[in-house]
Amino acid sequence: MTVKSSVLLGSAALGLLIALIGFSALLFAEPYHQRIVFIFMVNLIIVLGLQVFMGNCDITHFGHIGFMGIAAYAVAVLATPIAIKKTALATAPFGLSGIELPLFFAVPGAIAITLIVAFFVGLVMVRQTGVPATIATLAFLVVVHVVLLNWVDLTRGPRAFYGIPIKASLSTATAIAVIGVLIARMFRDSRWGVQLRASSEDAAAAAAVGVRMQRLRFAAWMLSALFLSVAGVLFALFVGTISPKSFYFELTFLTLAMLIIGGMHSVTGAVVGAIVVALGLEVTRFVENGPDIAGFELPQMFGLTGFYLGAVIVFGMAFRSEGIVGPQEIEEWWGSRQQGKQSDAGSSEAPNP
Repeated sequence: MTVKSSVLLGSAALGLLIALIGFSALLFAEPYHQRIVFIFMVNLIIVLGLQVFMGNCDITHFGHIGFMGIAAYAVAVLATPIAIKKTALATAPFGLSGIELPLFFAVPGAIAITLIVAFFVGLVMVRQTGVPATIATLAFLVVVHVVLLNWVDLTRGPRAFYGIPIKASLSTATAIAVIGVLIARMFRDSRWGVQLRASSEDAAAAAAVGVRMQRLRFAAWMLSALFLSVAGVLFALFVGTISPKSFYFELTFLTLAMLIIGGMHSVTGAVVGAIVVALGLEVTRFVENGPDIAGFELPQMFGLTGFYLGAVIVFGMAFRSEGIVGPQEIEEWWGSRQQGKQSDAGSSEAPNP
């Protein structure tokens, strides 16, 4: 099997799993649970975008949710009906209170705005490495949050931005998540992805053989921003109401935890981590409200979800520092497992001397 065919096979397996989750919810779940699955799909797209940069460049990225916030507010400003903006954004700059674009133009416009910001930020960001780069991404997140919080004429500040047309659906989010898996896998196993991971392990050796590390990091940065912008647009067009606190530390650390727990150096790890954390959070959220199970009423345990998330991260770092999956993709894990079985069978059949 060639590398290209194995990548497609592994991507197909992950895509099938995601499609099964999404369309099972569409067919059998109640609207409340469909909403939960939609948020899971959005978080998965975020984690995939984070993996594109973090997993290949080996640089911790705290600013990814900033791109999501920019895209969400951009599509909200462009697509919200004029009748609502005349009251909610009466003093909006650039005459935006009188502009209402159809989604066919608003969505690409919001993504383009986000990518323009990512372009100029990336020119500076890719020159940093290690801890300075991580601090720079955190600073970017804080700057975006401060702008969203204080540019009241454009974003309504700390108040909710309402009236966004609700057009996104679970089927759309599922399809985009499946496509996202394929793109992330193709990038990871492309020549660029291989060179990026090599340069993160030994930058001097990579530079000596002609690897243009900054250019490759910039490509990963822009692709990651594209993932995040799509996630922001989907989120805004599904919930219909957004605020700056939706795009800050809580979502930042949640998606980082998903990637780290699953294994940031593989796309399979990103998918597995998102599933494990999402399932665990829903179970603990159910338990912390004090449910009645088989006639036995459990006590309320508020804060259990936060405890679960922290405990999973701590135990994961202690006993599985590379994540549940580690650096292996699904087809690599399956191949090594089959080889292990064959070697065990061969050793058991070998005659004793």
